[in-house]
Amino acid sequence: MDQIFVSSVQKELQAERYALRDFVHGNDLLRQFFRVFLFEDLPPIDQRADAVYLDEIKHSTIYAGIFGNQYGREDKHGFSPTEREFIEATRLRKRRLILIKGNDDAIRDPKMQTLVQRVGDEVLRRRFANIDEMLRLLYGSLIQYLQDRGFIAAKDFDAAPCENAVLADISSTKVKWFINKARSERSYTLAPDTPRKEVLAHLNLLAKGLPTRGAVLLFSDAPERFIHSADITCLHFHSTEMLKPIPSQQVYHGPLFEVVDKAVDFVMERVRRTVEPNVESAASVVTYEVPFRVVREAIVNAIAHRNYASKSGVQVMVFSNRIEVWNPGGLPEDLTVDMLRGPHPSVPRNRLICEPLYLAHYIERAGTGTLDMIRLCAKAGLPEPEFRSEGERFITVIWRDWLTDEVMDELELNTRQCQAVQYVNLHHRIGNSEYQALAGIAKRTAHRDLADLVAKGVFVKIGTRGKGTVYGFKRQKGH
Repeated sequence: MDQIFVSSVQKELQAERYALRDFVHGNDLLRQFFRVFLFEDLPPIDQRADAVYLDEIKHSTIYAGIFGNQYGREDKHGFSPTEREFIEATRLRKRRLILIKGNDDAIRDPKMQTLVQRVGDEVLRRRFANIDEMLRLLYGSLIQYLQDRGFIAAKDFDAAPCENAVLADISSTKVKWFINKARSERSYTLAPDTPRKEVLAHLNLLAKGLPTRGAVLLFSDAPERFIHSADITCLHFHSTEMLKPIPSQQVYHGPLFEVVDKAVDFVMERVRRTVEPNVESAASVVTYEVPFRVVREAIVNAIAHRNYASKSGVQVMVFSNRIEVWNPGGLPEDLTVDMLRGPHPSVPRNRLICEPLYLAHYIERAGTGTLDMIRLCAKAGLPEPEFRSEGERFITVIWRDWLTDEVMDELELNTRQCQAVQYVNLHHRIGNSEYQALAGIAKRTAHRDLADLVAKGVFVKIGTRGKGTVYGFKRQKGH
């Protein structure tokens, strides 16, 4: 039986600690595989508390860290028991499950803020608002642990048979379109006239001769008949907030390829574009404010990696200053948000869905999608996209260039300030000394210009670098 070591500030998070122990020991499945260690359950013994903690970590398989606002009592080296325990669990290569209470890191003790940031650089964190949510997240992580080690068997959602679906529910037209697309994009080997049953078998989308859920999602004319959350909701707001009445809203149903295309078209029709004559052909050159490939990558990632067992669907929202794509299902245990900004493995949640998406050239296999988004945004002079994992929801934020020439004219920004705006577009932040060098001005003038940009809602102070203040965009500005 595997031991779970619970690490937290005991007084602050006593209710969470007891709830975790009682949940695991009271669950018919989990109690067969796990026992929970709480220091409060030990009888009086003639040992130092910190020695007991560290020794129990050695005998535990899983480290469950519950982090709140308090850092805890520090030892002579300035470490709290919680941080000591995390360091030891890391050194011993224990499975680490990190549960962070609340989303407002600013109210945490500064040393706890630092620990939360450090943990985020090393392992996937899960945030929770209440005990019920904490237990739900814990349960999912423990079930994943049992599946990874083969203690319990689980069939992927897209590999399971689709209840009540038969081969006639698979569109031959949709299958033929896919084959032609895959042959064109990836030199797919199947002939265009291959019967749909053979195509599904080739893609591992049959279960005992019947369509799997993946087959229905990809090739049924109406997958929502079988999988109720198989849709994408698109909304357009003229401001930076979700305010009613909603100017434009669409819910798209159908096979995944079609709903992706419709959702991308919804976004591209609502962002700015320029049309210029093409000297080489009759077709004009259309340039979009946000690159088409960035928008499609965000939406395809959402439908490819979402949790289809969730009752909520994918949501795409166009605001005046950004585009947000929400999908149910957080990151896999193997990935962190920080890893998405560098080379990382592809860890698909729905492997059998991802294969046809790859063959039709909607996605790549190498885990390069987020890197391509970052590169294309930089090339377009846009800030780097944001990736956030919030519990069981993953969010991609694509920032729009709301500071157009017209807006900057309205704000009466001078030439130097416009230079600062372009610099922050590329480098995300600027300090007084950098601005002085960029514009060739004195420190006092730079300070006055930057203060004016803050007053006009363009910049906000985002921290310090050395002795100076650093400025970045105020992302909540509405136009």
